[in-house]
Amino acid sequence: MTTQMDLKPAIPPLPGLHVLARNWWLLLLRGIAGIIFGVLAFVWPGITLLTLVIFYGAYALLDGFFAIGAAFRGGEAQSRWWLILIGILGIAAGLLTFLWPGITALVLALFIGVWSLVHGIFEIIGAIKIRKEIDNEWWLVLSGVLSVLFGLVMLIMPGAGALALVWVIGAYSIIFGALLVGFALRLKTHSHGSR
Repeated sequence: MTTQMDLKPAIPPLPGLHVLARNWWLLLLRGIAGIIFGVLAFVWPGITLLTLVIFYGAYALLDGFFAIGAAFRGGEAQSRWWLILIGILGIAAGLLTFLWPGITALVLALFIGVWSLVHGIFEIIGAIKIRKEIDNEWWLVLSGVLSVLFGLVMLIMPGAGALALVWVIGAYSIIFGALLVGFALRLKTHSHGSR
């Protein structure tokens, strides 16, 4: 008796997907960190810019370390370079905010915009590469598109008020974090199914 699985052509597994599936929990931690950061931005709407910079710096550092951790936990160099680049950008953005705490809202918006734009592009590329290996890769595509759109808005309109900036960053972080959590849980299922 043939099943639906028997009719699928044999596609060699992608090394990048294996790395992501094996490290699904790092993606989950990145998503949870994003949700926490976003909730904090809404809970304290009168947050000062310095506090926002500190929260953003901590989030960018965590995200960068988690991305690099996922890259070095396995896979070939070709399949993990984009995770390393995302990690380096996140760590650099986080360190800049801590080393330059008097940063203005305009410069912070530009930093966040560039980081989100690059991050989103690499997420979309990653989703395209794994689309034949996993169902519901749209989680990663959607988070990438959201990051690109958010980055473009931040680059086109960086002069938004500090409170609006806090709310936009909070909303973005919650949605982005939730999408990463959804994708991580999907990867967890994939990693258990491929054993």
